[in-house]
Amino acid sequence: MRKFTTAALLMVSMFFIAAGSYAQTVKGLIADEESGEPLIGATIVVKGTSMGTATNLDGTYVFDAKTGKQTLVVSYVGYIKKEIDVTIKSGDNNLETITLKSNAIGLQEIKIVSSFARDRQTPVAISTIKPQVIEEKIGTKEFPEILKSTPSVYATKRGGGYGDGRINLRGFDSNNIGVLINGVPINDMESGKVYWSNWSGLSDVTRTMQVQRGLGASKLALSSVGGTINILTKTTDAQKGGSIYGGMGYNGYAKKAFTVSTGLMDNGFAVTLSGSMTTGDGYAKATNFEAYSYFVNVSKQINKNHILSFTAFGAPQWHNQRSSYHLVQDWRDYSDGIRHNSDYGIKGGEIYNTGYAYNEYHKPQISLNHFWKINETTNLSTAAYVSFSSGGGRRAEGPESHWMKFQYPTGAPYSDTKLTDDNLIDYDAIMEANASSLTGSQAIMGLSVNRHDWYGLLSTLNKDFENLKVTVGLDGRYYKGYHYKEITDLMGGEYYLDAANHNRPNGTPLHEGDKFSYYNIGEVLWEGLFTQAEYVKDNYSAFLSGSLSNTSYRRTDYFNYLDSDSDQVSDWVNFVAYSVKGGFNYNFTETSNVFVNAGYFTRAPYFRYVFKNYRNDVNDDVKHERALSTELGYGYKSKFFNVNFSVYRTEWLDKAVTRSIGDVFANLTGLNAIHQGVELEARYHPNNKLNVKGMVSVGDWKWSDNVIADIYDQNQVFQGQATVYAKDLHVGDAAQTTASISVDYEVFKNFKVGATLNHFSDLYASFDIENRTSESQEGVDAWELPSYQVVDSYIRYKFKLAGFDASLVGNVDNLLDVEYIADAIDGTNHDVMSSPVFYGFGRTWSIGLKVKF
Repeated sequence: MRKFTTAALLMVSMFFIAAGSYAQTVKGLIADEESGEPLIGATIVVKGTSMGTATNLDGTYVFDAKTGKQTLVVSYVGYIKKEIDVTIKSGDNNLETITLKSNAIGLQEIKIVSSFARDRQTPVAISTIKPQVIEEKIGTKEFPEILKSTPSVYATKRGGGYGDGRINLRGFDSNNIGVLINGVPINDMESGKVYWSNWSGLSDVTRTMQVQRGLGASKLALSSVGGTINILTKTTDAQKGGSIYGGMGYNGYAKKAFTVSTGLMDNGFAVTLSGSMTTGDGYAKATNFEAYSYFVNVSKQINKNHILSFTAFGAPQWHNQRSSYHLVQDWRDYSDGIRHNSDYGIKGGEIYNTGYAYNEYHKPQISLNHFWKINETTNLSTAAYVSFSSGGGRRAEGPESHWMKFQYPTGAPYSDTKLTDDNLIDYDAIMEANASSLTGSQAIMGLSVNRHDWYGLLSTLNKDFENLKVTVGLDGRYYKGYHYKEITDLMGGEYYLDAANHNRPNGTPLHEGDKFSYYNIGEVLWEGLFTQAEYVKDNYSAFLSGSLSNTSYRRTDYFNYLDSDSDQVSDWVNFVAYSVKGGFNYNFTETSNVFVNAGYFTRAPYFRYVFKNYRNDVNDDVKHERALSTELGYGYKSKFFNVNFSVYRTEWLDKAVTRSIGDVFANLTGLNAIHQGVELEARYHPNNKLNVKGMVSVGDWKWSDNVIADIYDQNQVFQGQATVYAKDLHVGDAAQTTASISVDYEVFKNFKVGATLNHFSDLYASFDIENRTSESQEGVDAWELPSYQVVDSYIRYKFKLAGFDASLVGNVDNLLDVEYIADAIDGTNHDVMSSPVFYGFGRTWSIGLKVKF
């Protein structure tokens, strides 16, 4: 009996000891070493076991571990893995905050230069897209489309050619969205536009994207009426290694990519190289493409106070396009349906696209960054950069150019368009007609060239005074754009005649490589100063910033003016602009905060509005554009749930609009629009397996006034007035109501699935407000497109391959193969049957394997 009792007691004791060894709770926080921001989704595990978890929305974690000495392995995408030795005791174990260091040298300094906003501190509405999200969800999407689940964003592929995507933010197009890459502005200096095909390979090297809606936190005098998109690329990896990638997808899509890094070497140098090649036949007929991307960063850690970083990246590409919208009934009648493309034919046995249906471009950006920690409270960041671009878009030209053109915007052929029996452009017939012409080619192909040289210097000095941080800086840029058409194909003829060049005798035969039609140069000189004061305490922060800039334009015209004419080069035309904005954030508790911001800025009119009738004549009546913006927001952030809500109102004043019809020129002044709305973004993360995100944004974007335009002829003689009936018309070309919900779930260890449902409605067709001059059109909105919903999905599986970390990612976009209209031009009757449209893509897929070494 005594032996039994002893044995029973021993067994019970062993049970409780064993139970106690596995029932201890480990708690703590994982944060960024530089900024102190909590890292959401970082993993912490006991080495050699499956015990562990991922951090919650507030960066905290809780898991059970065995008592005794243990080694914890902490990791997060984009950060250096850390191992920590701890002793787990009985009961709760509250560990000190674990900080991880970014694996990118100089990233924190770039964040400062690029005005990267911090949640619950910077009082602006922000959405940040992490690299893991880009890797999982980009698939074959266009780069702007990765943002389409962000509040107030509308992004489409438009015609569907590679890199032809576009984006609107709070109802504003890219002219009014400031886009920065590593703090350097990339909006075209003449037009303000962003041509995403120039950056189509950028997703391969993007580390983080942040959308700041409204005036944002950028210190620069950006034209960010709608918002600012901050794109941070890779810098140099602090760890040695790299990766290789291979992917494939619909219609011959294929992609190969690599990255390799030396890591930080003993001599203080670190080098990272990346490259990719992407090819495919495109979703629509004759939209095949070939694209490359490259990235190189060489960094030198001179000492603890100085980092020098050289970066060069670019994305040379060519792609065939669709330029012709079509009426809905026409799309229904085409045998290819929504994949139809009318803008091509067969020439020499190969696909050959017509004008506005082929593009080639290369726009490398090269920068040298110096980060100088002057002392513990002062640092200076300076970036010198250059960009030299080349390329352009194909154009059909000549007195008989209609032979290979279609009507805009309906896409219908002209009466003399030469087509084959299967309705392709009949290049054989065109070449035969050109060959028999006694006056040279009557229809040729040219390239509308837009080259530029761009030089810039951006320098920011930051000084800390305890809770006050003061920033001052300068932003200098010089841009020279070369615009001309170049003959690329005589289409069977011997020469081409063009009388546009006043410096060339009429009748001079032109051949391939010669310039024709026009040749001018646009120069832009920008000098800007900016300053900001930011006050940060434990529970509140505030900022006030201002900028002053001078924009100077000069135009040179080599065709419309004789070389001996002093007017061939215009005088410099100057526009001084300024901005002022401020904001306040208050953290009520550790979970709740409220913010408010407001700003006002003036903007120099774009180049095309300054010079009239495509000559060097200065438009003396052109005005600055102005914007007044206010915003109020609330945020709630807890362990498993966060939500951000904002209300905004932007008044866009004196939009610059001109009209040229023959010799008649008109300035349309006083065009104003009100963009206002509400935005809600939320995330629920109850455990390390399930993640749910959602957003809703409802906008009310309208033109606010009818305006009267003064009309002048080319000699500045007043011709009369015309009324533009704009009042209460909805702004077109962007969905005013958007919503999304996405669910990501880890089915089993390292196997994750996800899907996103996007909804778009209150979408009005695109129209030119300056053409609303008929009284019968007063108060008549553009056609409202049908609302639509699209589901995009993905899977990701991480595993070991020959001892290396590998991941397999598959994407299916438009999973349910929904047919929907994404883009439209308002028709004559403002209805579905008269409005030319582009349909969105049907179901597409891709799959890719990445192996890290």
